[in-house]
Amino acid sequence: MKPYIISHMMMSVDGRIDCDMTEKIDDSSAYYDALDALGCPSQLMGRVTMQMHYAPDGRFVAADKTPAGHEACHVAVRAGGYMMVLDTHGTLVYPETEVEGLPLVVVTTEDCPKAFHERLSAQGISWMAVGKEQIDLYRAMELARERFGIERLVLVGGGHVNGAFLAAGLLDEVSVMVGPGIDGRKGMTAVFDGIERPDAAPVRLRLESVERVGDGTVWLRYKV
Repeated sequence: MKPYIISHMMMSVDGRIDCDMTEKIDDSSAYYDALDALGCPSQLMGRVTMQMHYAPDGRFVAADKTPAGHEACHVAVRAGGYMMVLDTHGTLVYPETEVEGLPLVVVTTEDCPKAFHERLSAQGISWMAVGKEQIDLYRAMELARERFGIERLVLVGGGHVNGAFLAAGLLDEVSVMVGPGIDGRKGMTAVFDGIERPDAAPVRLRLESVERVGDGTVWLRYKV
């Protein structure tokens, strides 16, 4: 069984999610107030978002490239909520065991060097290795529920993570905040991005609520 999973993003009217841009079109606390209202003690972000906002420069390079080679999971600490990070190949350096007060759970593939997992364990950081060439998102979510007790999880970045969860059929709800501004820059990531199948069908949503918040932002909630 997996957790109940919500995607929560702030975007411009044209669907772009660059954080520096969205902060300029609504610099209120609306996004974080809505995040609290969703009632999800645990959060998940991708490697790019983690590296952009929390991880230091530089990358982990294993002297021994021997892969983990099998599914594995290490629970370093029990908590009421966690910050999950998708770090597919084990490349980031984690100077702290927590982000935003939430203990880290780093998710990699089974092809990731086991030296990376050993370093995380030594630091007191939880981790899981699931899937061969790519992270098995569905299995990762099963382990999140089974091993970490995560019942509600919110995705907080970025567009390719949202796209991957959507394509895997893992989303239960979509929470979108449309800020009063337009980006328009070429190549900027959209709320849901990175699905490579040109024949992928659109995903129908059911509108649950509409609310005006912050500095002219519209908060939309949909069930998938």
